[in-house]
Amino acid sequence: MLLDTLKKVLAVYGPTGKEENVADCVKKMLEGKADSFRTDAMGNLIVEKKGWEDGKTIMFSAHMDHIGLVVTDIEDEGYLRVTSVGGVSVAMSKTRHVVFANGVEGVVVCQPTKGETETLAHLFVDIGAEDKADALTKVQLGDVCVYAPDCFMLGEHRIASPAMDDRCAVALLTELLCEIENPKNTIVGVFSTQEEVGLRGATVAAYSVNPDLGVALDVTGWGDTPEVKLPAVKLGKGAAVKFMDRSMVATPCVRDALMAAAEKAGVPYQREVLPYGGTDGAAIQHSRGGVPAGTLSIPCRYVHSACEVIDMRDMESALSILKTFVNMEF
Repeated sequence: MLLDTLKKVLAVYGPTGKEENVADCVKKMLEGKADSFRTDAMGNLIVEKKGWEDGKTIMFSAHMDHIGLVVTDIEDEGYLRVTSVGGVSVAMSKTRHVVFANGVEGVVVCQPTKGETETLAHLFVDIGAEDKADALTKVQLGDVCVYAPDCFMLGEHRIASPAMDDRCAVALLTELLCEIENPKNTIVGVFSTQEEVGLRGATVAAYSVNPDLGVALDVTGWGDTPEVKLPAVKLGKGAAVKFMDRSMVATPCVRDALMAAAEKAGVPYQREVLPYGGTDGAAIQHSRGGVPAGTLSIPCRYVHSACEVIDMRDMESALSILKTFVNMEF
């Protein structure tokens, strides 16, 4: 069940560069459901489900990593100085509960700035250490903390959690690989690494897979809360087919096929024009001599916060679109 899969992957620690636990979680859920598994030098989990002999090879990419804070120094008093791994906001991080890989917990605090603009340099993490020596028994320089897991429902259909970007797409791709049987086209599911710092995992994976076409699965922004109207995307109105963002203009044939798949499946979808951001779709599109590529997005409120919110109806819409898409003629 899609919601159960989502909850499982949301609970796993996996910031940028430390995605192996997420890959292990996905691999366990896909045991017996795919033809091959491999992990490359970047840590991407690449899962293949073979299609018909005359079919195409479609690469789907959903990134496993999410934003975090890396320890850069430890003060004599035991406070941890940090900087971002990915797009961490100072405003979103103040007094947030965070956790390290070894289970050490802390609180992110912003020191008084005395009129200065608040930056990441003003943040520190309080782990309750008595002094530097005590702190060093718990964490080391280079350790990364993330917003602590806190998954909860908002009403009947919506769910909030850290790491929704992009674990909701990880869950979506996992469910597609679990549920689809004998697809017309070969599916190569890439659970990619280091997307939040420059699409690094997908860049390597796309070169290796060398697909006929590709689709990134990711979240997008929202336009349905007070004073936020762009992008013109609303929660609960269906998955969004991307036309463009700052990293790519979607290849028309892939974009149009995604919309045709939605219409054939009889599910709602939205058109997305995002004036910022980027996805693994750009990495696929730019690979080798170029690959036709697009992106299917899950509308998400409060992206890169500790409470990213999606609507499960959009997830179900996306899954129906993908099930139809993989059996289309290209």
